Amino acid sequence: MSDSRPLFVSGAFAIIFDQQGQVLLCHRRDMDAWNLPGGGMEPGELPTECVIREVSEETGLEVDVERLVGVYNKPGRNELIFAFVCRITGGDLCLTAESDANCYYPPKELPPNTLLKHAERIWDALDGTNSRCSVARDRPGVSHPLGMNKPGGRGETCGL
Repeated sequence: MSDSRPLFVSGAFAIIFDQQGQVLLCHRRDMDAWNLPGGGMEPGELPTECVIREVSEETGLEVDVERLVGVYNKPGRNELIFAFVCRITGGDLCLTAESDANCYYPPKELPPNTLLKHAERIWDALDGTNSRCSVARDRPGVSHPLGMNKPGGRGETCGL
């Protein structure tokens, strides 16, 4: 009998910088955490199509994909996650069913409850070493690459 489950769960996330170099994060409704806009791929969907759809669903923004930052996996888990730098082309930043706040943060001043794996992908986008089709592994036990020790959190300008 054939197993109909996919070999990998795949997803795509957007790294969106504003003109001041700040990165867009979404605060999740299902947990107290900030993350990059993105999520799981639907059957037959390309990673670039997924990230465009997910950004729209989570932020109300329309984006174009500029470049691949990296392809990530977690040891012991069958996940392939694509991270892309994206550019806003339209739409209006708004709250959605998936996010209760959307804010731009300086990369070195991310909220302390930013998901570590997402902060690492921001670092990779800034570093530029993963701009080709390379594979990077989420690194367990690594201290925060952006030195996030300044308190952040949800502020009034974040649409709460």
